[in-house]
Amino acid sequence: MKERQNLLLGSVIIVLISYIFYDSYFREQVNAPQKVITSEKKPTHLEVYTFDIPEDLNFAGEPVPTENPDIRERFDREVHVNTYWHSSTVFMIKRANRWFPIIEPILQKNGIPEDFKYLAVIESSLTNVVSPKKAVGFWQLLGGTAKEWGLEVNNEVDERYHPAKSAEVACKYIKKAYKRLGNWTSAAASYNMGVYGLSKRLKEQKVDSYYDLLLNHETSRYVFRALALKEIMENPEHYGYKIPEEHLYHDIPLKEIVVTRTIPNLVDFSNSLGINYKTLKLYNPWLRKNRLTVRNKRSGYVISVPESVSEELIARFQNKKTGRVSAVARSDEEESLSESPKDLQSLNTRPE
Repeated sequence: MKERQNLLLGSVIIVLISYIFYDSYFREQVNAPQKVITSEKKPTHLEVYTFDIPEDLNFAGEPVPTENPDIRERFDREVHVNTYWHSSTVFMIKRANRWFPIIEPILQKNGIPEDFKYLAVIESSLTNVVSPKKAVGFWQLLGGTAKEWGLEVNNEVDERYHPAKSAEVACKYIKKAYKRLGNWTSAAASYNMGVYGLSKRLKEQKVDSYYDLLLNHETSRYVFRALALKEIMENPEHYGYKIPEEHLYHDIPLKEIVVTRTIPNLVDFSNSLGINYKTLKLYNPWLRKNRLTVRNKRSGYVISVPESVSEELIARFQNKKTGRVSAVARSDEEESLSESPKDLQSLNTRPE
């Protein structure tokens, strides 16, 4: 009996202690500062916006007939596709800050409207890519076409990877296309399907405007893609791209070395200048092997190296029998390539 009383008493004491502990804990929670919960709800999804069509849309000064619903919708599609393809478009904007100052003077020198720089954007995103058809570089030139228009293409040197020299070839093509087709818009479209192909479609369909043609899927979007990237890249903040100046890619100060003798080992050449092979290839992507054979000693090759490479190291290399070089200031304008002896038949091949 006494045992049962003691057990009951112990149970009461435990309950009492538990009550006192929990009562104290909940009092502290009530008196503690409370988090402010606002009535404003955070968005649970990405907000998507649409954009008006510019009223004065043009390519190379030639008006785009946006009063035509089909034309408006085709442009509308490309603007929205490229606006919301964020990872691609943001890097095109960044790269353009580095490469447009090099491309624009070449277009101007050749009498080509500045809007054609957007062909390089849609062809390659301003990178030295290689297509499944083996078209190469910013301007996506095929090997045979590049050779016909004056570029060197072999296992050691491929000037399709040279942004300035390939731009010169693109200008030649565009000028010939304009002469044949009579307007810049059609010349731009022909860069995708060839002058012969576009001329044939215009004749078959008895129209004289790109915008009136029924074309294959790729070419029918081609000019509109250029127009869309022009609109976005000229007005990036309007389309949501707020890229600080320091985030853009800038030109890298370089100096040029004229090489007039064969360099048997470009790794050794790089090391002799205090740089590595990767750096040499980064600024000279047209060098395709670890060797440079100079066949024309009169002209030689121009190799770009960082401005930090000292004249002393260049002078040391000059004195070696393996190669003679001379440093020159980087010119603002590349030497013009000689006109190709080929006639307009070369325009029948798309310069991919």
